Amino acid sequence: MSEDDLTQARRAKLETLRAAGNPYPNDFSPEHRAGTLQAEAEELSADALAEAARTVVVAGRVMAKRSFGKALFLVLEDDSGRIQIYLRKNDLPEEVFAQAKQTDVGDRIGVVGRLMRTRTGELTVAAAELALIAKCLHPLPEKWHGLTDVEVRYRQRYLDLVATPGGRDVFRKRARILTGIRDFLTERDYIEVETPILQSIAGGAAARPFLTHHNTLDMPLQLRIAPELFLKRLLVGGFERVFEIGRNFRNEGISAQHNPEFTMLEFYQAYGTCADLLPMVETLVAGLAEAVAGGTKIAYGDDEIDLTPPWTRLDLLDATAEKAGCDAGDLRDPAKAKAIAERHGVHPPPGAGAGGIATALFEELVEPELLQPTFVTGFPAEVSPLARPNDDDPFVVDRFELYVTRREMANGFSELNDPDLQRERFEAQLANRASGDDEAHPMDADYVHALEYAMPHAAGCGIGLDRLVMLLCDLPSIRDAILFPLLRKSVEE
Repeated sequence: MSEDDLTQARRAKLETLRAAGNPYPNDFSPEHRAGTLQAEAEELSADALAEAARTVVVAGRVMAKRSFGKALFLVLEDDSGRIQIYLRKNDLPEEVFAQAKQTDVGDRIGVVGRLMRTRTGELTVAAAELALIAKCLHPLPEKWHGLTDVEVRYRQRYLDLVATPGGRDVFRKRARILTGIRDFLTERDYIEVETPILQSIAGGAAARPFLTHHNTLDMPLQLRIAPELFLKRLLVGGFERVFEIGRNFRNEGISAQHNPEFTMLEFYQAYGTCADLLPMVETLVAGLAEAVAGGTKIAYGDDEIDLTPPWTRLDLLDATAEKAGCDAGDLRDPAKAKAIAERHGVHPPPGAGAGGIATALFEELVEPELLQPTFVTGFPAEVSPLARPNDDDPFVVDRFELYVTRREMANGFSELNDPDLQRERFEAQLANRASGDDEAHPMDADYVHALEYAMPHAAGCGIGLDRLVMLLCDLPSIRDAILFPLLRKSVEE
């Protein structure tokens, strides 16, 4: 039968059920979970189960069905695992067995019965009662391979979670990662806060925002691209350690590494420096790898990634100069840097100076080779408008980025807390914007005003949680780490 024929057959069953009453009742309450029952009965023999005569009440989705005339086996799955259901015609009221025979794979059912083991030793519920909870009107994908159409997997994630073996495991691990991060930070006296998503000025990162409008106030608003400037306002206000896990929105391209809506961790520590954060990030990520992947040496695609601290450190200018075949000092000279970029076919943003050119060269020549965890330090001040300049070399700032599997995973720096210098940095960004760089930071006068109330020296870091989930769960695309990624409209839509 075609899929349409199967759907019509299921709808016909639904109509029969409607004629007999409500086919979507809400009066069944499970008392036991499949995974828990499996664990509790693991050491119990068939005789021990028979002697205990334990009655259980379970509910879930039918994932398999085998009929042997006067006997029927179902595989029931709930959020904790699976358990077999056995229905024998001679042991059941006629209407119960007839209802069971009409059950389809995908239906949600509730079962009351006694725990037993079959001759093959499988834990089973010998059903005495069966209730249909919700009819599934479409056949599920082929059971052994799940959803093989990637596009359908992302568009119908609910079906992917049902049909793909282990489909829910990634998102359970994601939840454990988030819990682990919260535990790690709260144990170190950080408090979790929430800052605005709707902002009049979206700052804190070099990115294009999404634009919206508040009708009542008749004012334009933007979805935040980062929570950074609001979190640092909290340092001005007296909080000393804060963090936020939340959604950011950037109106930019979609790729295996980018989704316009993504989750970011940002944390800030008063009286800290950039150097304080590197070992902290190492400890955090290595600990999460232990908890989620079972160790600090993990598989990612065809590679083994070693997250065991300490990680490699690279200076941006030195590493770029080595790959470009020039002296590091040449990257500080705008004319020489421009010539080097042209020689390598690198195109920096409009209006870029020596620092911007050097960073573009780094991204093109060095970043693609950073497979193992590597902290890159010494970023030019030109591309770091919110970071504190290095005391010995003002061309660069006290900043690092973490790279793993050839992609950026984290960005941290000592925060710029000089209001006058911050204003100058914003003004330079405005000049870049006027030159055509639409990702340059806007002027945030209120943030500068906040700094005038004395923000202590501090350090902060942002970690892209979707990319972290990709790393720790061995996922090739950011879409695999997000339950409902943004997609183009389908033809049907």
